[in-house]
Amino acid sequence: MGKYFGTDGFRGEANKELTVEHSFKVGRYLGYYYGRNKPNGKAQVVIGKDTRRSSYMFEYALVAGLTASGADVYLMHVTPTPSVSYIVRSDGFDCGIMISASHNPYYDNGIKIINGMGYKLEAAIEDEIEQYIDGKIPEIPLATRENIGCTTDYSMGRNRYMGYLMTIPTRSFKNMRVGLDCANGAAYQVAKAVFDALGAKTYVIYNEPDGTNINQNCGSTHIEQLQKFVLEKGLDVGFAYDGDADRCLCVDDQGEIVDGDKILYVCGRYMKDRGELNNNTIVTTVMSNLGLYKALDKKGIRYEKTAVGDKYVFENMMENGHSIGGEQSGHIIFSKYATTGDGILTSLKIMEVILERKCRLSEMFKSLTIFPQLLVNVRVTSKEAVIQDPEIQALADSISEELGNDGRLLLRQSGTEPVIRVMAEAETDELCNQYVYRMVNLIKERGYAVE
Repeated sequence: MGKYFGTDGFRGEANKELTVEHSFKVGRYLGYYYGRNKPNGKAQVVIGKDTRRSSYMFEYALVAGLTASGADVYLMHVTPTPSVSYIVRSDGFDCGIMISASHNPYYDNGIKIINGMGYKLEAAIEDEIEQYIDGKIPEIPLATRENIGCTTDYSMGRNRYMGYLMTIPTRSFKNMRVGLDCANGAAYQVAKAVFDALGAKTYVIYNEPDGTNINQNCGSTHIEQLQKFVLEKGLDVGFAYDGDADRCLCVDDQGEIVDGDKILYVCGRYMKDRGELNNNTIVTTVMSNLGLYKALDKKGIRYEKTAVGDKYVFENMMENGHSIGGEQSGHIIFSKYATTGDGILTSLKIMEVILERKCRLSEMFKSLTIFPQLLVNVRVTSKEAVIQDPEIQALADSISEELGNDGRLLLRQSGTEPVIRVMAEAETDELCNQYVYRMVNLIKERGYAVE
């Protein structure tokens, strides 16, 4: 983790942790870096953004920096993160930028950088950008005269991404009643259009962004709104996206939440039956539920665990040739179709399973028992000190021994905040609560917690 860049780009409150000056310098360095070895010195960069009020400000600052370094910039405007990744790959851009803070509140924002292969930017380049921001790299030259970059409207890129999504399903969605919660975010122009084109009877909520209502009591982080909507309307299924639409959580026909672990289970089993589950393996993170692993063991499906972050899931998938992986939060990657989590793509693949299996989504989890899970975030003075504290390590070992094969305790450092996440899984909610707060109380007793 760098000074500015975490596991998912440069993120912070707009004009506090992430300012227009930062954005300008990010643009300046990227324009220089990708243009320096090109015959004409001109990089080609595509930019998308979500619906936050500050996204326009950061877009213009990035454009100013990029064009000042000689890059030509193509604007996709409001569009999902995976659409930027798709267009970078398909249209041969040097890199792509998505302006979004994903599931965070509207006053936060972020800069996600995607390399020419559609992957998240390499850490080494992020480090160079940080050095430039902090003045540790000499000032880079400004483009002049005809070498100054220009800006082009590229909303056609978003339309081409929508067309690509429409080619993926194997069946029409005719007669399917589908609910969509667009989180007042980047999916608001895309998701309904795709489902309508595929023949679904589509019902949409939270698709009227005003710059300040993104993720506000809606979307994948507040899925209870979609649960009510599915039951009220008698829908077959509902899908909730986050602010930049790279996540998807579902609601089944009974109004029950289908999280990322359940999506991996349903899609992984389906892919295995069709001979599409490469290496008979699903890639998860350490936060996936113990119940998922026990169910996969019973079905003879292997799994791998990575650090939290779809970046690490994708790296594992690419290194080993796996075809599906993801996170409990709803970042699901289908490597045949995408290089990043894609919420709308995930919902299309769930629809495929429902239609091909000819059964309701609620009927697909009979062999899956999700263990109770409790996660508590503790703001601390030093994440590293907590993890390395011998007394804390000893308690973690003791709890793990007590839980045995029927649960687990996990201590994890947040990638974006000064926070330790304490998570326990056990056979009952009472046990989860007991073990989590034994650890939380010790962290406080040791003087690490910030009240």
